Amino acid sequence: MCVKVACVGGGPAGLYLSILLKRRDPSHDITVHERDPEGSTYGWGVTYWRGLLDRLHEYDPESARALEKHSVRWAEGVAHVGEAATRQQGDEAFGIGRHRLLEILAARARSLGVRLEFEHGITDANVPAADLVVAADGVHSTLRTRHADHFGTEIRTGRNRYIWLGTTKVFDAFTFAFVETDHGWIWCYGYAFGPERSTCVVECAPETWTGLGLDEANEPDGLALLEKLFADVLDGHPLIGRTSARAGAQWLNFRTLTNRTWHRDNLVLLGDAAHTTHYSIGAGTTLALEDAAALADALGAHSTLSQALARFERERKAQLLSLQSAARYSAQWYENLPRYIHLPPDRMFALLGQRHSPLLPHVPPQLYYRIDRAAGRLEALRRFKRWLGPKVARTVQARTLASRE
Repeated sequence: MCVKVACVGGGPAGLYLSILLKRRDPSHDITVHERDPEGSTYGWGVTYWRGLLDRLHEYDPESARALEKHSVRWAEGVAHVGEAATRQQGDEAFGIGRHRLLEILAARARSLGVRLEFEHGITDANVPAADLVVAADGVHSTLRTRHADHFGTEIRTGRNRYIWLGTTKVFDAFTFAFVETDHGWIWCYGYAFGPERSTCVVECAPETWTGLGLDEANEPDGLALLEKLFADVLDGHPLIGRTSARAGAQWLNFRTLTNRTWHRDNLVLLGDAAHTTHYSIGAGTTLALEDAAALADALGAHSTLSQALARFERERKAQLLSLQSAARYSAQWYENLPRYIHLPPDRMFALLGQRHSPLLPHVPPQLYYRIDRAAGRLEALRRFKRWLGPKVARTVQARTLASRE
């Protein structure tokens, strides 16, 4: 149906969509436009789970095999709380460097005949002429911003501060470390993405951030302070700032982005341009790739572009509801860390694993822990939790929407 396709943005969403469309119909004329030079990217490693990898093997076995080959994996989590630590089994998870992921997808796209144009930024003045224009240019999407009123873009800014770093410490499990300071708690999430590197995301409340002087510290001083605070979990390894042309190390507030609609005429939003979910659930790359697969399927199933884009938006919005809810409650769990941090480490870690639950904020933590343990043994109680959780989530969501009107 779409003879000529222009993907704006050379991230996972745009590249993977170009791969799937070319596999479906090699006659498609597809170009990916990326503003940055080839090989430059921001961020460190990304995470994904076995379920996604299995689906990728169905969509395009060749790129899935390359992705799996260059990923590291783990099936445990460890939490350090002060001097105490606890370790638990979890689901099989994977990490891969963002640079390597893009390298794999770009090579696969080229092998199928996709044109990749790097250092080619798209603005209002040079929007490509195409049957379909895909805005896969991230949370700050130029094409979405151009029509912000039509898309109904809404951004909600989180309370906590965070910074995305790398380290030469290679973690053997998904690692959490919580450190108490004179100004409150500060914590990090760490996971390996290669044989020599790990990602390390540091987060804290704004009062802790300013109390520690991180708001005024230059990059070397800030990293030195964080290395001191997390010395036990880093084992003497350094932290590394984001050294790219786009950004150095910087503290941010997470921005949750939603859009009322995802398409306008022949323009469609994909990945972070359409939606974001809090980094603490590790779903950004997964959602970008699944968006691409859903759009490719919709385009293949309908004879008109309007029908295909309507189906894509309808299906993906429905599929995103549970993840968006999980991300919202996960962010709130960390914003209310003092509610949980003084539990025994094993119980705190158990509730950390339950942070996506809409029930948890409304039940005393110790009571929730006991209910959850009992639910693991009693099928009737498990069914009650599954029934009650969505009801609470819908009630909270309705009150939130009403408060904005």
